Amino acid sequence: MVVAAADLADEIGFSELTMGRLAERVGVRAPSLYKHIASQDDLHRRIAALAFDEAADVIGTAVQGRAGRDALAAAAGALRDFVLTHPGRYAATLGLTPTGPDDPIMLASRRGIGPFEAVLRGYDIDPQEMTHALRAVRSVFHGFASLQASGGFQWSADLGESFDYLIDLVDRGLRATTVTDPTAVTDPTDPHR
Repeated sequence: MVVAAADLADEIGFSELTMGRLAERVGVRAPSLYKHIASQDDLHRRIAALAFDEAADVIGTAVQGRAGRDALAAAAGALRDFVLTHPGRYAATLGLTPTGPDDPIMLASRRGIGPFEAVLRGYDIDPQEMTHALRAVRSVFHGFASLQASGGFQWSADLGESFDYLIDLVDRGLRATTVTDPTAVTDPTDPHR
C-alpha cells in the first residue's frame, strides 16, 4: 500500500496525494485503506520512511569503494537522480518532526544521511564540525536537485556542467576545512595567523 502511494505521489506530486486518490489507484473504497493506514499523516510518515531507506540504498551503493571528490560526486549524483526520479517520495521527507529517538522517521533519516557521513569522513573533518558539514552538503545538493526537479533552472547553460561545478566547489571547500594536524593549537594572540 505504501509503495503504491509513493508511486502515485511521484506521478501526481506529493501535495496532491489523498487517501481517496490512493483508494482509486489500488481499486478499493477509501474506508478500506484505514485497515492498513491510520491516517493521512501516517501515510505521509510511511512514505517518508520508505524514501529515506530507498535513498540510503541508492546513495550507499553509489559511494561504495570511492573516496574524496569521487565519493562526493557519486553521492551527490545519486541523490540528484533519486530526487528527479522520485519527486513525490522525496517531498514526503521534508518538514517532518520525529516524535522521539525511536520514531521510524528518525531511524530512517539517520540511515539516509549515513552515506554522506561516510563521504565526509573521507575528508577528515573535525568531529565537532561534522553536523555543520552534513547540513551544508545536504543543503547544497538538496537545493540543486529540488530546483532542477521543479524546473527552476531556465538558463541555457548545461545543467550537468553546473552540477559538476557545484561538486568541485563543495570538494574544494571540504578539503579546505580538513584537519591537517589535530595536535596543532593555534595561538589566538599570534599576529601571523
